[in-house]
Amino acid sequence: MSAAKLLTVYGGSGFLGRQITRILAAEGYRIRVAVRRPHEAGVVRTYGAPGQVEPVLCNVRDDGSVRAAMAGADGVVNCVGILGRRGPNTFQNIHVEAAGRVARLSAEQGVAHFVHISALGADESSDSQYARTKAEGEKTVLEHRPDAVILRPSVIFGSDDTFYNRLAALSRLGPVMFVPAARTRVQPVHVMDVAQVAARAAAGQVEPGTYELAGPEVLTMRDAARQVLQAVDRRRLVLGLPNWIAGIAGGVLDIAQIVTGGLFYNKFLTRDQVRTLRRDNLPAPDARGFAELGIVPAAPSTVIGEYLWRFRPAGQYDAITDSASQLRRN
Repeated sequence: MSAAKLLTVYGGSGFLGRQITRILAAEGYRIRVAVRRPHEAGVVRTYGAPGQVEPVLCNVRDDGSVRAAMAGADGVVNCVGILGRRGPNTFQNIHVEAAGRVARLSAEQGVAHFVHISALGADESSDSQYARTKAEGEKTVLEHRPDAVILRPSVIFGSDDTFYNRLAALSRLGPVMFVPAARTRVQPVHVMDVAQVAARAAAGQVEPGTYELAGPEVLTMRDAARQVLQAVDRRRLVLGLPNWIAGIAGGVLDIAQIVTGGLFYNKFLTRDQVRTLRRDNLPAPDARGFAELGIVPAAPSTVIGEYLWRFRPAGQYDAITDSASQLRRN
């Protein structure tokens, strides 16, 4: 691959974006990481040789800013997304308007390859704003880039995830774990597997179209909680939290964010997340996915123990402590 090629990754300092950037840097590309706060994204510079990876200031709500970040790029990846409203960023202006803006400007500038990160469960008829705007964003992207590669990952897991880490945090709160949407089925997908597909697509190695990316394990939310308990070496009673109670809890937390003017940011559970969790998050039977790309995705049961150790009773020393407790005293 040519080291001279330039790729722009919007949201390249985020959970998924960092891994996309890391893979592309290892393959010799020059990368612009378009972010709101370049001074806080310095870690991405370490993914490549000096000058190979460069964080640049970009506001995805502004045409000029987006255009400057992709000037001269051979490929663009848009992985900007939000899980809840924060400040001026809403589902509509990030998932729909910003996605359309990046796609439109990439077409105007003749960018060869365009990759858009959507979400499994994107649905224009959903009562969840997240799922609905993700679907609307896809539609807007395709209006400008019918040749786009659209990726729909399931719940993404990895060391900095907001899924297994939150469940693990719940395990610390007492003898009972209350899990919302306990019967809802999901297929968590490893962040590196999604990043690998996105990197290939940015390099023009994936055919245009939509790909639904899900891991190999179909789990209920209750199953996921039990996976966590095994990984963190704790015993807890797992109880499903009824949707109406979860909705009230999410509403209270949403109101707290509004009342505090955003000083408290609801990263725990929102009303919209409760709506999203009411439906199974599984790929369609006829959808293209990892199989068509020749990738075998990692199962969460083989990975989460590597980063959830900090939630164990004795942290990184849990195994040593357990082993010592088995020793017989003379």
